[in-house]
Amino acid sequence: MRDHLQLARLSSMSEKSARSWQLQDAKNRFSEVVDEALRSGPQFITRRGVEAAVVVSAADWAKLARRRTPLVEVLRRAPRVPGGLDVSRARDTGREVEL
Repeated sequence: MRDHLQLARLSSMSEKSARSWQLQDAKNRFSEVVDEALRSGPQFITRRGVEAAVVVSAADWAKLARRRTPLVEVLRRAPRVPGGLDVSRARDTGREVEL
């Protein structure tokens, strides 16, 4: 699941400048692929027409790989509300629906 989220973030990083390279071209022109990743953002490598890999700059990778604070920890650090929060639920069961 986390890999899919990172790929989604990657593709949204630089959609307008991202380029797709066929594997053979990327192998033959690897320096150019890296230069383009540094200059323009992620470079997608395809194998038989399917995205297989992505070349990103070290700076972009650092942004993607940094550890994020879990929601539970964010909530624990949040300031307290005077008197607390009302978290009680209504006993209403909803309306009758004919199916």
